[in-house]
Amino acid sequence: MSTNQNNSDNKFMRLAFKKASEHLGSTKENPSVGCIIVKNGSIVSSGVTSINGRPHAEINALKSNKNFFASTLYTTLEPCVHYGKTSPCINKILKKKISKVCYPILDCDKRTHNKAESILKKNKIKVKIGILKKKAKVFYKSYFLSQKNNSLPFLDAKIAISKDYFSVNKRKKWITNFLSRNKVHLIRSKYDCILSTYKTVNKDNSRLNCRIQGLEHLSPSRAIIDKHLKLKKKLNIYNSSKKIKTYVITSENNKKKEKFLKSKKIKIIKIYNKKTFINYKAILVELKKRGFSRILCESGLHTTRELLKNNLIYNLHIFQSSDRLGKNGRNSYRNLLHNVKFKEKNKININLSGDELCNLRIK
Repeated sequence: MSTNQNNSDNKFMRLAFKKASEHLGSTKENPSVGCIIVKNGSIVSSGVTSINGRPHAEINALKSNKNFFASTLYTTLEPCVHYGKTSPCINKILKKKISKVCYPILDCDKRTHNKAESILKKNKIKVKIGILKKKAKVFYKSYFLSQKNNSLPFLDAKIAISKDYFSVNKRKKWITNFLSRNKVHLIRSKYDCILSTYKTVNKDNSRLNCRIQGLEHLSPSRAIIDKHLKLKKKLNIYNSSKKIKTYVITSENNKKKEKFLKSKKIKIIKIYNKKTFINYKAILVELKKRGFSRILCESGLHTTRELLKNNLIYNLHIFQSSDRLGKNGRNSYRNLLHNVKFKEKNKININLSGDELCNLRIK
């Protein structure tokens, strides 16, 4: 195949991944898939898996009355072939007379795994598998984990630090600037649950939601570790706990405090542990039972350190300001970050007006 064709395939598949990223973290048990349809070198339609998982991306891309004959369909995951709550995407592809289907990797769902290619070829449709395969493996890591019975959910963490690695400014509430804090809201929208602790929520009076106009409906659920039920009674988080699913994870029996939390529509998860330390693996198991597959931890130095120590974090989002705090700084991440082992380090090229965003892929 010509280099020009490979470049073209890569370009359209990257656009399909951009579509898929729009609803990443908001499609429940289904993966967020992007679909681009190309005819005569031009995009004629596109689709992404709908919020809550249905309809699928291919169905959304093919739902118009356009003439798709002799088109090429680029989708970020093998098209489904099985009947579930809806009919399979492959039926729609056949009906619309698509001439070629491209996807990077096979679906791990046994009902579809490695079955689409033979059906498509039997119907004289060309198939190309493997475009941006490496990208797809990273993108769908949380989905693959969710399909394994004994695996823990996909967990990332976010931290904000000064130029000299402190996470607390003794004089000001914020370490990073307004643009960085806005970017955090966008990052939150790519997860289905935020994990935090009572100390962080009490100290910052956190809301832990998406506050960018147009993304409010993508606010993830929230889980707060509060072993001894020390959450304060006047917090911003209660203002949205009726709309956003919120959990408190505890080992305490305190009927009065539990009654208060339940009055705020907060669900309580009990994890009994005779030992003094918090069992983070048990917490992740409980969150997976409740259907969460992409979790973002927003907490302090201690929790981040323990999660890294237990090899539970996949990616670490690091927002770093250009300011040095010196004596006004507290809780240094310097030693932690210098000692953490990571597979890949990527600086995110966006304008944060002096702040920087870096992603460490740990596993």
